[in-house]
Amino acid sequence: MSAQRCPNLEVRPETDPAEISGVRTIEILARQRGAGCLSQRCPAPLLLVLLACLAVAGQVCTKEDFHLGRDVLRKAEDRYGAEAVDRLVRWEALLRGDDSTSDYEKLQKVNAFFNETVRFVDDIELYGVKDYWATPVELLARQAGDCEDFAIAKFFSLKALGVAEEKLNITYVKALQYNMMHMVLTYYSHPGAEPLVLDNLVDEIYPASRRPDLMPIFSFNGTGLWLAKERGKGKYAGSSSRLKAWGDLLQRMADNAL
Repeated sequence: MSAQRCPNLEVRPETDPAEISGVRTIEILARQRGAGCLSQRCPAPLLLVLLACLAVAGQVCTKEDFHLGRDVLRKAEDRYGAEAVDRLVRWEALLRGDDSTSDYEKLQKVNAFFNETVRFVDDIELYGVKDYWATPVELLARQAGDCEDFAIAKFFSLKALGVAEEKLNITYVKALQYNMMHMVLTYYSHPGAEPLVLDNLVDEIYPASRRPDLMPIFSFNGTGLWLAKERGKGKYAGSSSRLKAWGDLLQRMADNAL
């Protein structure tokens, strides 16, 4: 694992979190309130239609709803070539053709698809900005993204496959080996369960107790944000709409941006 895979963050503690987006908000809140153990639960006809649906907390969208419109594929081919279309079509086939009988099977298929299909490239090199949260379509069209993009794409893909949103958290962690920040997707089979960790750096899905190299800082999904606390449940920190980067991502999904 290369250290550059996890963005290095430097944030002034006195900064107002309400004015900061994405990872920087998380780092500030973590310094103010502390962090804990990853194995402790942090509580709980075009592509446009599906993505707008998935972007709404609690909205139920089935895999049968998923369809990549011609405009999306044409735009991807014009900008990124025929291979971009192939990746998007394979994603559609993965979701529409899924016959998994358990959540774990879905986790394995989605985790393997993105880890094998997409390469890591940081935001500065890819987008020219320090922090950009890509939509799943942007990630696959470019075939590149950072740890946040992997976690986000897995979150929305699993949600499309019918995995309940309350079981999924996008979780910021500290990669202790490199002393840097990182993002993973965590799955909880039931409230209070030990989470499973889906990581773009480690292909195998392990329970949190087998990932002592990760220290949780902050987690969120479409319904809220939680701060990790040592040896206790996460503390609710408000709506996920407080994260500007999350709001911007949902808007681009609704706008079918590429």
